[in-house]
Amino acid sequence: MPDKSELENLLLIIRRLHEKIRAAVVAACEKTAVSDLSQIAKEEEGDTIYAVDRVSEELIVAYFNETIAQTTPIVLIAEGLETGKVILPMGALETDAKWRIIVDPIDGTRGIMYQKRSAWILTGVAPNKGENTGIQDIELAVQTEIPLVKQHLSDTLWAIRGRGANAERYNRITQKSKTLFLKPSGADTIAHGYAQISRFFPGAREELAAIDEEIVRGALGDIQHGKAHCFEDQYTSTGGQIYELISGHDRFTADLRPQMEKKLKERGLALGICCHPYDICTELIAREFGVIITDASGDLVNAILSVEPDVDWVGYANPLIQAQIEPLLQASLRKRNLL
Repeated sequence: MPDKSELENLLLIIRRLHEKIRAAVVAACEKTAVSDLSQIAKEEEGDTIYAVDRVSEELIVAYFNETIAQTTPIVLIAEGLETGKVILPMGALETDAKWRIIVDPIDGTRGIMYQKRSAWILTGVAPNKGENTGIQDIELAVQTEIPLVKQHLSDTLWAIRGRGANAERYNRITQKSKTLFLKPSGADTIAHGYAQISRFFPGAREELAAIDEEIVRGALGDIQHGKAHCFEDQYTSTGGQIYELISGHDRFTADLRPQMEKKLKERGLALGICCHPYDICTELIAREFGVIITDASGDLVNAILSVEPDVDWVGYANPLIQAQIEPLLQASLRKRNLL
């Protein structure tokens, strides 16, 4: 079990990094045209790197090298690094590293670069157990909101495994923070609440929508004329989706894009962009707040800490929502031979 004081020190260091990234990205958005921020900087196998991504990536390696790595070797994992990871300090061996730290400096790039919706900075810290270190080894997680230029409030959430979760709200105008009390929904049904299956990008969207429709109809019955059973919110940020579950805004969210690979192959099509471990590296925070996070099979999400794997995940606000939705979800996937 990692030392409590060491984790608390890491928390402070990571929160300072998040503050630096938040300030840098907001400043860039204030000064730079949307057309410039949305320029493609680099194409990578798992995602597209936009100009706005470069603002935060440049901070990360230097910051960790100047702080944690001065005394403790680490493996830093992040999209945009040459091989997806770097050992710090330079020259250290991977086996010497005490921690594996996975970072998504901007989760929700597309939303923030077009100034549509907040993005999030995500970080997970796990003891270094070699290349098989996974999501469930993460002992500390932090996520910080990158607000829109016109938005003056920004939330930060963090958790240390087994010690609950905390949140603060930062006011950009007063430059002060206050404790924020967040609570997942206690509703026993998705009726009149937000519940959705993610289908952000082209590629099997009709299949994902059909699964969504089956679940809602199975849970709530046929649609009544002039009525809405429930609502959906396609928030193009995994960290943002996690926040919506934690804050009580959403009751059910599922990202099943990797499950669509089989269907797409049958059509001679490739699977597009999916959720990766760095996108879901703060699921510990949700679980410490009481949200239930699983994979499509109902097990804990446990992809290795790497930039490559495609990850599916499902979030339920509470056990009652899980009991209502999970059997319908899994039945719909089995019906399609996707589970």
